Amino acid sequence: MSNSRTLTKDPIAEAQRNWVRNGWEEASGPMAAVTAIMRVQQILLAEAEQVLKPFKLTFARYELIALLSFTREQQMLMKRASALLQVHPTSVTNAVDRLEDAGLVKREPLKTDRRAMTIVLTAQGKKTAARATQALNQDLFLRTGFEPDEVDSLISILSRFRARSGDFEDAPTAP
Repeated sequence: MSNSRTLTKDPIAEAQRNWVRNGWEEASGPMAAVTAIMRVQQILLAEAEQVLKPFKLTFARYELIALLSFTREQQMLMKRASALLQVHPTSVTNAVDRLEDAGLVKREPLKTDRRAMTIVLTAQGKKTAARATQALNQDLFLRTGFEPDEVDSLISILSRFRARSGDFEDAPTAP
């Protein structure tokens, strides 16, 4: 996962040293951790976007069609999708607009409440979700560079952090 812009020194380690030099030693480690997590997120998102480019999907749109593909009837209320994806309803609406234009989903009013909207995965959307998932598994998820024990540790550490931050209530469970 290196690129032509690979640096010769770790700028986050340098920032941590600067924090210490400026008397912020106690905050230096957490600052470096937060900054490193944000940088890793940028790197992984860029890799995901590259893998999804042939499918004309962003990672946000992929997440939505993947979520729908895992449901029994390949459909879900827009409000529920927003909650599960942990994004604002406007973000789901924008993603649905693009996915609908691409023929991957369609909107249907809920029969019992015509104000509520259901997102339905189309046959093409189901195929695209499956192919995009296969590409992500092969070209990103199985090639992150993390060792298996690192993955387990990361999941555990980040799950505990998310729970403490109020991201979810129940205790993390292993898949």
